[in-house]
Amino acid sequence: MESISSDNHMKVLVTGATGYVGTRLVPRLLERGYSVRAASRSMAKLQARSWATDPVVELVELDVLDRDSTFAALSGCTHAYYLVHSMNPQTRDFAKADKLAAANMVAACEAVSLRQLIYLGGLGESQDNLSKHLQSRSEVGTILHAAKVPTTFLRAAMIIGSGSASFEILRYLVERLPVMVTPRWVSTPSQPIAIRNVLEYLIGCLNREETFNKVFDIGGPDVISYRDLMDTFAQAAGLPKPVVLSVPVFSPGLSSYWINFITPVPSYIARPLAEGLRNPAVCTESSIKTIVPQKLLSCEEAVRLALERIELQNVESHWTDAGKIPPAEWCNESDPAWAGGTMYVDSRSVIIDGTKEAAWAAISQIGGTSGWYYANWLWHVRGSLDRLVGGVGSGRGRRHPKELRPGDAVDFWRVGAIEPQKRLLLIAEMKLPGQAALQFEIEELADCSTQITQTALFHPRGLAGMAYWFAVSPLHEFIFNGMLRGIARASGSKMTQRPKKLQKRYV
Repeated sequence: MESISSDNHMKVLVTGATGYVGTRLVPRLLERGYSVRAASRSMAKLQARSWATDPVVELVELDVLDRDSTFAALSGCTHAYYLVHSMNPQTRDFAKADKLAAANMVAACEAVSLRQLIYLGGLGESQDNLSKHLQSRSEVGTILHAAKVPTTFLRAAMIIGSGSASFEILRYLVERLPVMVTPRWVSTPSQPIAIRNVLEYLIGCLNREETFNKVFDIGGPDVISYRDLMDTFAQAAGLPKPVVLSVPVFSPGLSSYWINFITPVPSYIARPLAEGLRNPAVCTESSIKTIVPQKLLSCEEAVRLALERIELQNVESHWTDAGKIPPAEWCNESDPAWAGGTMYVDSRSVIIDGTKEAAWAAISQIGGTSGWYYANWLWHVRGSLDRLVGGVGSGRGRRHPKELRPGDAVDFWRVGAIEPQKRLLLIAEMKLPGQAALQFEIEELADCSTQITQTALFHPRGLAGMAYWFAVSPLHEFIFNGMLRGIARASGSKMTQRPKKLQKRYV
């Protein structure tokens, strides 16, 4: 579809630019000739995006829960996309946070006399007995729609695309469970839509007066139940159709725990999505098709395309991209003891006859399908235990098997900092009585050999945290040494110095 000609005075703000939809929307806006201001809570994540260096994109930090930050991000913009939500483990009441964020956005939009605000919400808002997630999406839409600026509200059901949370739940359920006992909501009708069609609608509405102050339902050509969608996925993936037994005793809440256990999607995401599946999500009007004509992919076409992207390791964005990078200031070993309290440090090093490039190639592929280079079964056990207590577990894997960028998930860690061929800092996101980090540093020595230093850091929380550290410390002796040996092997180099424990520090 050809883009509508944009005037030279347009500047488009994309909030949530490092999220699943935002990461894909920004480059497509740039391709259509728009000047873009990409906003996220993390500048490091913005700078790591492939489009970050484009001369017509501007990067800004934005926290929509902070009114001053929101005003600053919108200043000078003519149009804006609202693609943020507060559904994360750090927010106890995401609905309350979403309403505050929407109110801040409205105030800022009115202050700068924005020419158009575009919001992507969820289908099902007009019904009673909505899930908390859909109710929140509806409330946000109402707040934004009441703004004294032209608004466009797009309502979508399940989005099918490589890396989306909904698609990952579907994929893992079908791949891992040939027989399923499911709740009644598997028969609820919905109208899924491919991510590429969502993006076309988002761009097609931009600067179109006929979309101002309107609400549009967007969906694909198929109205389908979740049960039939699982059959569609199985056929596209070349798998046997799952045997599905529907029972009334499976509540959405119980379903979310099952999803959390079987798939990599944690309970704080799985529960709202599972609860939302009880509500029919079918388009009640189709006027957007005339305003923004495009070829709508069927569910089978969308699934096949998503699987192809995964197979080619070309997943543009992933559900794990969303959220803050955990703070890493606490693990600065150079700080004095009184600055942050007790911190336990376990450092070990190995020297290889290879280059720093070879060492980095191994370190940057850690986790996911590559594993942890030693005792992978123990890492899986640790991940399973974390899932049992409501943590993220280790099933998230990685967005890409070889590439890393700030904010990427690596099993139950997240990349806190990365300096290629020099340093990788992973911050733990599993449930712990404290804060944990794992750091790898590479140093090229005078004799052209390379030293790899691996450091575990732990900031305990109370007596339980101290007890935890001393309970797991004996495991470090063979797990961490084994990891260093494994990294050396993966680099294709020989060790000239076996793993050596450096001075253990308690600061």
